[in-house]
Amino acid sequence: MTKAELVEEVAKAAELTKKDSEVIVDEVFKNIIQALNSGDKIELRGFGSFRVRKRDARRGRNPKTGEPVDIPAKTVPYFKPGKELKELINGKPVGDEPDDDLDDDDDMDDAPDTQISDAGGDGGSALS
Repeated sequence: MTKAELVEEVAKAAELTKKDSEVIVDEVFKNIIQALNSGDKIELRGFGSFRVRKRDARRGRNPKTGEPVDIPAKTVPYFKPGKELKELINGKPVGDEPDDDLDDDDDMDDAPDTQISDAGGDGGSALS
């Protein structure tokens, strides 16, 4: 989902104009970024939490040349999904105990695996 699609969904759900919902979405992102920049942790019950992690400086290798490279210390944003979100993603009703169904017919084994990659290589994340 892109930011534009999110804005459109918010506009539909709240019966707002796209312009008004864009202001809301932008404000939410802005506040998350400000909180993370000041070292705060954001907890959204049932969804997850955002926080920053410090990565130590380390020695890496240039994959093209094999030369050693010094990678400086940095702070990166980190998202930890909440229990309810994990259960919803895995097709379990929230609050259900694990079932004793051993045949796994109702599991989501056919669903494609999805990973969030860091194509930029800096460990950061863009919100636009």
